Amino acid sequence: MSPFLDISGLRKSFGETSVLRGVSLAVEAGEVVALLGPSGSGKTTLLRLLAGFEEPDAGSIRLDGAELTHQPPARRGVGMVFQHYALFPHLDVGQNVDFGLHGRGLARQERARRVADVLALVDLAGYERRPVTALSGGQQQRVAVARALAPRPRLLLLDEPLSNLDPALRERTRRAMQELLARLRITTVLVTHEQEEAFDLAQRVAVLWGGELQQVGTPEELHERPANRDVAAFVGRANLLRGTLARAAAGWAVRLAPGVLWPGELVEPLAEGADAELMLRPEALAFAGTGRSDALAGHVVERRYAGAWSRFRVALERGFEVEVQAPSGAARVGETVSVAPHREAPPGRIWSPPSEAGA
Repeated sequence: MSPFLDISGLRKSFGETSVLRGVSLAVEAGEVVALLGPSGSGKTTLLRLLAGFEEPDAGSIRLDGAELTHQPPARRGVGMVFQHYALFPHLDVGQNVDFGLHGRGLARQERARRVADVLALVDLAGYERRPVTALSGGQQQRVAVARALAPRPRLLLLDEPLSNLDPALRERTRRAMQELLARLRITTVLVTHEQEEAFDLAQRVAVLWGGELQQVGTPEELHERPANRDVAAFVGRANLLRGTLARAAAGWAVRLAPGVLWPGELVEPLAEGADAELMLRPEALAFAGTGRSDALAGHVVERRYAGAWSRFRVALERGFEVEVQAPSGAARVGETVSVAPHREAPPGRIWSPPSEAGA
């Protein structure tokens, strides 16, 4: 059975700049998928192609089996919430929501009923006559969502929906949107460069980097099993250590110093003895007691306090520098310590190191 939203081989260039390079993505009905990536990765361009505001140079878009690739925006059944909301300041809340219903052959009473229904859905019941300029940022964002939902779209697109809010309001609004999307069960694609936002709102996250889709998976999969160096560095925090590939009792490891092997899963084919890079999350490292043969000595350079836990930046022997997540009282700045892989953490990831030119 075909996915509800089927994106296949999309390519888009602006002049000499290639923005999307053969992106394919399948989204199931009712699923929320986040497009996550740094600025310039192609996220918003992909969203605009889905909305019909741009046309691809190659590839196709199908929604519920229907070809959308060259359909005009008004005929796609897609609702979009823009980054800056695009509300009309001279119209009240109800008029803003009603704006998207004009030209659809609906009677005035039916439009009024739909406006009331979607405002209730976003917890703004009775706000029809309020000026949008009198609303908070979070309320304006909900009006924009209500306007997108009023025509009953088959697909909802959200472009950086929380980026204009201050941190405290962003947290509250994110929780409200999480609950709303769970209630709606409408197929949704959202764009964000904030990892926490993507992980909170989406069932799956698609990481875009340099116009290419690097990995699609659940937040847990992206964090614990990143497909490559770019995903590891962008999703969460990553320690990247270079050594040589070696066989270990339970599989593969990277030799960081004579007799010091740190285990990991091999992501790509590499020969034993080849240069290799090991990725470990800060929580996958620990301050080791005496007697561990796999420990590396070093000293604490910095501590970033975060309550019961802190992140310690440690300069290790042989020029390595790592970040260790540990209880806040585990070490002090300047203290000599030993670091080793946490025995209960998931294994690291091993791949070939980047060339010196691309490092």
